[in-house]
Amino acid sequence: MTRLQRLFRISWVFCKYRLDLFLPIAELPAPLKLFFLFAPWHLFPKGSLDRGNRLRLALEELGPVFVKFGQILSTRRDLLPDDMAESLRRLQDDVPPFSSDLARSIIEESLGQPVDEVFAEFGRDPMASASVAQVHAATMPDGRRVVVKVIRPGIERVIHQDLTLMYFMARLLEKYWSEGRRLRPVEVVEDYDNTIHDELDMQREAANASQLRRNFEGSSLIYIPTIDWDHTSKRVLVMERVSGIPIADVDALRAAGVDMKVLAEKGVEIFFTQVFRDSFFHADMHPGNIFVDATNPADPRYIAIDFGIVGTLAQDDLSYLARNLLAFFRRDYRQVAELHIQSGWVPPETRVNEFEAAIRTVCEPIFERPLKEISFGHFLLRLFQTARRFNMEVQPQLVLLQKTLLNVEGLGRQLYPDLDLWSTAQPYLESWMKRRIGPSGLFQTLQSRLPAWIEQSPEMPQLVHDTLVRLRNSGSQGTTKQDTLAAIKAGERRADRRWRRLVLAAALIAGAWLGLQGELVPMARDMPWHGWAMLAGATWLVAKPFNH
Repeated sequence: MTRLQRLFRISWVFCKYRLDLFLPIAELPAPLKLFFLFAPWHLFPKGSLDRGNRLRLALEELGPVFVKFGQILSTRRDLLPDDMAESLRRLQDDVPPFSSDLARSIIEESLGQPVDEVFAEFGRDPMASASVAQVHAATMPDGRRVVVKVIRPGIERVIHQDLTLMYFMARLLEKYWSEGRRLRPVEVVEDYDNTIHDELDMQREAANASQLRRNFEGSSLIYIPTIDWDHTSKRVLVMERVSGIPIADVDALRAAGVDMKVLAEKGVEIFFTQVFRDSFFHADMHPGNIFVDATNPADPRYIAIDFGIVGTLAQDDLSYLARNLLAFFRRDYRQVAELHIQSGWVPPETRVNEFEAAIRTVCEPIFERPLKEISFGHFLLRLFQTARRFNMEVQPQLVLLQKTLLNVEGLGRQLYPDLDLWSTAQPYLESWMKRRIGPSGLFQTLQSRLPAWIEQSPEMPQLVHDTLVRLRNSGSQGTTKQDTLAAIKAGERRADRRWRRLVLAAALIAGAWLGLQGELVPMARDMPWHGWAMLAGATWLVAKPFNH
């Protein structure tokens, strides 16, 4: 299909489902307003379908790229009304498979070998077919059972054409829609652009799987299949074939005698472990990607597949998120409001008292219900919607987290309706915060950062000198040459004192290390007095201001 034909197809579907009704026509400039008011789609009836179902059906008809976009958009409750988000959540990624002969030719072109030489057996009919790839079963010459994931042919060209149109529409909305700047539609399309192109790279997915497997090596919580790197390329992925009970098949799980409470609680533990311990989490944990190893029904283990989408969080975001959640558990709404402002999630000029009152209004009715009846994911959603009234901008780093949390909680409640996600999460968060800000966390932070500080400190005098010289040469008003030279010398003296202090701190930390006899996470009662003294001295030296 040519670009012109694709554009005509998209226009036809746009007219058919009257998607013009989603546009802020009243806010468009006069020429565009006239165009939309007299455009030919007014010849099509609106029909009896609500707006959410019209949008869902249009995306399904436009094909896999738009279906995938709709699935991602359904997680953006910060952007869409609830009725539209719920309709898009029903999108099924059920794409007709492409021919087995075509799949074989892609494999042979990518791996440089005939399929019959690479595999002892290769399943002709695909096991599954999705938006960007399909999967075939195979057996290696040494008897290993594997799956072969093959990128859909021609998908790159279709994606490029569709993304071009999406960017065009997003820029129009951002420019002419009053809500465009805050909701940042161009950034939404950029996120989708990155996500779908990441999914097109099988080597990236394989690397994600390897990282997750390393993080949970030997764990009884979850199993990650091994990657056959010798037969993995940009367009083909070969991975260990695993067997288990689909997580959505609750009847089969119960028939196998699986302890559903343990299974649900393990799902929550996996999520918080990935987020707070590793800051690297599987962000596509819908039921089709999760299975259960029921070999030991009393201690079941999750099995994950499809690692095209993963999420990460910076340490600052993790810290603010954990402190926010713990403040919620304590109903300390003042701290919640202050943390949102400190983190930059809402503008600094936000009035804390008003924001606190709005949060309390949302939260208090929730806390009056039994904890097991409260949806953690929807609770965060309500918070984001409240913060939106105070001009909270979209936080892209939290979107995948919220989506994953909703998936995990939905699975947990499906498995065990009495799941109390709050009481399961609170001890984990409290333990994580203690490790982060306690003596062991401080010690590890100093240990990891001190080498870089020491390495950079000899360069500080020259950096200070160069900066002040540039300041003097820029012709700053009210600053004499004598003042500038004095500032340069003072800066050099401070940098020199800092360098000597860091060296002394390094010596004290080394002494503390010996005094602690290699203990990384000691309890206070077990720490020798001289170890505490040296660590305290090093902490004071590093934390003390450098302007004396």
